[in-house]
Amino acid sequence: MSEVIRQRGLYFEEFVEGALYVHAPGRTVTETDNVLFTTLTMNTQSLHLDAAWAAGTEFGERLVNSMFTLSTMVGLSVAQLTQGTIVANLGFGEVRFPAPVRHGDTLYAETLVVGTRRSASRPGQGVVELAHTMRNQRGEVVATATRSVLMRCAPTEEG
Repeated sequence: MSEVIRQRGLYFEEFVEGALYVHAPGRTVTETDNVLFTTLTMNTQSLHLDAAWAAGTEFGERLVNSMFTLSTMVGLSVAQLTQGTIVANLGFGEVRFPAPVRHGDTLYAETLVVGTRRSASRPGQGVVELAHTMRNQRGEVVATATRSVLMRCAPTEEG
């Protein structure tokens, strides 16, 4: 074996302000995903669990839990951006769900790097501001969120 290559996210210095990262593959959401996530998180909202009740709403059917949608949007970005290089998720700014997600929808995510700055208090780390967008298979935006993450800087030759 001549070389070992490990999949990882980006180090702080590798993030390019203004770059748009398109994440693949997409994720098709099933009824099982929705029911499992909803019950695991103790969210007993009838809109997610009760087909008869949800049939009487303006949507005419159960909708996918928006927290599942948010988690999936961030999750789709991990392998490309933060796998093994993130220190911490610092928080979310504005989160929106402009269109519902339904069972059977396939979700696609992309992330825009809005800003980067070295941490003043944590040597070897930097803060990256991200803007996530998720679309369904019809290209409709179903979720957006801004997020701050604390990232490792690239290792130096000294250590």
